[in-house]
Amino acid sequence: MGCSPRATRSTERPGYDPRVTGDIWIFLIPLYILAALLLVFGAFALLGRIAGGKYLKPIVAFLMKLPLVGKGMRKMSQAALERQNPELASAVKKMERAGVARDPQRAAQALSRLSREERAAYLDATTEQADAVPMNRQMKRQMERAKKGRRR
Repeated sequence: MGCSPRATRSTERPGYDPRVTGDIWIFLIPLYILAALLLVFGAFALLGRIAGGKYLKPIVAFLMKLPLVGKGMRKMSQAALERQNPELASAVKKMERAGVARDPQRAAQALSRLSREERAAYLDATTEQADAVPMNRQMKRQMERAKKGRRR
């Protein structure tokens, strides 16, 4: 009582080899990696467009704390600043070297050491950042008076 030829044919499918089908997943790994990267970049782009990047800022702040990513992002930012405004880039480097973030007296000393062009670029950049901060009427008037005084 052997197996009939009909029984053996029903379990085998022509053109199907399970080993080859199992191996194809290995070749698809780079495709999965590319799809994951595309998904991450798409999420970043979407978060950057929503509310002016409000939801992207905490993520970028966290990434800046990571050693490898933060160093690379700082270098890219510095290179872009050097291309756009070399005087401001030079002023920012000098101010960072002086340790401005920790001590306001050092900030005043470092500001006095900047060249005229660097000082003007640095002050323009800081006033632009201050303009972006929501202010009440009194603060707006003080800023306008300060700008008028600087122009004269």
